[in-house]
Amino acid sequence: MSDDQQSLLQFTGAARLFPLPNLVLFPQVVVPLHIFEPRYRELTADALETDRLISVVLLRPGWESDYEGKPAIHPVGCLGRIIAEQKRPDGRYDILLRGLSRVRFGVETATDHLYRVAQAQLLQDGPLPTVETAVALRHELAERVLPRFVNSPAQAQLRELFDGDLPLGPLCDVLSFALPVPTVEKQVLLEMLDVARRAQHLIQQVDEMAPFAVSASDRKFPPDFSSN
Repeated sequence: MSDDQQSLLQFTGAARLFPLPNLVLFPQVVVPLHIFEPRYRELTADALETDRLISVVLLRPGWESDYEGKPAIHPVGCLGRIIAEQKRPDGRYDILLRGLSRVRFGVETATDHLYRVAQAQLLQDGPLPTVETAVALRHELAERVLPRFVNSPAQAQLRELFDGDLPLGPLCDVLSFALPVPTVEKQVLLEMLDVARRAQHLIQQVDEMAPFAVSASDRKFPPDFSSN
């Protein structure tokens, strides 16, 4: 059993909330985060001392007026596991967080922590498309996405992704995170459990994207850290 599977089995349903205004995390995706606010330093420390789990959730519009309090969040987020961390001398953290599962948030729990905690239910993909439908949607996605990276070394990575054995649902999740889809539409894609609908909506978003230039110099490895 993998560490990710073990973490999901041990998840108690109490989600440490890490609300962000411009980041939608998906399962299968690894994202670097820079943690500097005191409440999220405490959240990270508590996670590292226990199950290493954090739930990333997108803030709803209007969050700016209540950022220091409890601004409204979307009902679905992503449970993630810290897979690497570095604590700086001043108490800040740089972490790598891997998305594990969609979660639906329920009632928030009163605690003594600086950060927020909510009850959460793990979500699974479904219904799943037939093999024929999945193959057709995968092919259609490749036809839409690959031409946009014709002059980029990323095209080879994307072609390998399309030709690999990653199921359609996780494939859509990786693409939804990586492509310049509007944040609000990324949230819509996260909330779609029906895999065929998710793929169709992603195809629509790719069709509506403005042309963009991609070159080797545009891509950083590793990418910059996102701040809380």
